[in-house]
Amino acid sequence: MSPRAKHLVVVGDRVLVKPEEGEERSKVGLYLPQTALDTQAVQGGRIVATGPGTPMPDLGAENYDEPWRLEGRRGGGPRYVPMQARDGDYALFFRKAAVEITFEGERYLVVPQAAILALVREEPEDDHPFA
Repeated sequence: MSPRAKHLVVVGDRVLVKPEEGEERSKVGLYLPQTALDTQAVQGGRIVATGPGTPMPDLGAENYDEPWRLEGRRGGGPRYVPMQARDGDYALFFRKAAVEITFEGERYLVVPQAAILALVREEPEDDHPFA
């Protein structure tokens, strides 16, 4: 029997980031001041996966404070507040909020969306507002 493939699933309002090692200027052109680098207050990296968002309760249900109990009923599952961050975005975030993990030999950071300060997103050429 062959081993099953493993997948890392990001939950809730968290993002999985491939960190960029501390440099004065990020690969996407953001300037990080030396004070931020010295104290490791902020860090940047590329988002490789996002969770579904924050679960929203069904306010019409009896136990609306427990949205996980509603899965599979009326509407086919829980609803979520969507994530602002997307796969492929470059994120600048508070380093102290990140949790470092290693998955299949690769180093990642799990960051709550609330700890993200800014996102750099490259839009496709055809979506450019001035084209």
